[in-house]
Amino acid sequence: MNTILKNDLILRTLRGETVERVPVWMMRQAGRFLPEYRELRKKYTFFERCKTPELACEITLQPVRRLGTDAAILFSDILVVPEAMGLEVQLVEKVGPILPSTIRTKEDLGKIRIPEVQEQLGYVFDAIRMIKQELAGEVPLIGFAGAPWTLLCYMVQGKGTKTFDEARRFCYTQPEAAHILLQMITDTTIAYLKAQVEAGVDLVQVFDSWAGLLGPDDFSAICLPYIRQIVEALKDEVPVIVFAKGAWHSLPLLQATGATALGVDWGLTPEFARQLTGNEVVIQGNFDPAKLYAPIPFIEKEVEKMLQGFGKDKYIANLGHGILPDTPVEHAQAFIEAIKNYSWSN
Repeated sequence: MNTILKNDLILRTLRGETVERVPVWMMRQAGRFLPEYRELRKKYTFFERCKTPELACEITLQPVRRLGTDAAILFSDILVVPEAMGLEVQLVEKVGPILPSTIRTKEDLGKIRIPEVQEQLGYVFDAIRMIKQELAGEVPLIGFAGAPWTLLCYMVQGKGTKTFDEARRFCYTQPEAAHILLQMITDTTIAYLKAQVEAGVDLVQVFDSWAGLLGPDDFSAICLPYIRQIVEALKDEVPVIVFAKGAWHSLPLLQATGATALGVDWGLTPEFARQLTGNEVVIQGNFDPAKLYAPIPFIEKEVEKMLQGFGKDKYIANLGHGILPDTPVEHAQAFIEAIKNYSWSN
């Protein structure tokens, strides 16, 4: 388990050390935009890919081999947690996730439980052990989970939408049931992430993809207490990155949770992100994934602007959300290379 890392740039950055260059990886790098992933997609269903450790391992390693990212991120899905808690999850190609049975009332909470994670999610930990062995210390491995509010959105709504009206209605009309559900998800997530750490991940990221649907007060009431519990439970074991997409208004509150790093999307400038956090915390982000469709010289210019805005230290270069499925591979490569080759001596 304790293989010495050949490239520990991201971990040194997370410790706040002065580094020779900015580390880079991309959200959703393991998968959809790589031709070698699409080959596997033709042969296996989504959950076969997630639940077969050999396949999850192969998919996790693909972007590291091809793009030379400074970290690998476990290939899995945030919805393995609701499934382990007892809800059926279907992942339908080109449609997205469907949860046929939803939580809409306090009585519905009887459909779910806090699972024994080793039993229900053992395939994830098997994959992690296999990936660590295959990586042989090449780069660190990032584990992850969805934040409680984002998982509640799917468990109540039953599918992906832009607004998650049902989920918000549930929180406002049945706050007691909502907070019981959020706590159950939190307890499961803490156990799940701790088991990922035990299996060998070097750091973890909590994805609150739908945080931006809530205003500042509701974010503080519905998201923050549960994110705080997760950070609290893990931060002494591994670095914890919290990415609450769209919730830039609450960066100082997220910083106060003790998270090691905060992810930001492209809705704010690097300078503003630094200002909000007093330059006291590591920031990750925030290249708009749609810009990867642009000509390579444009990508290189935009990368330069982003790097200058954030500065070299206490910064992990990334996209502001997941890479889009039809991104040209050479454009993703150009993004990575532009970050790695940027000259900080100027």
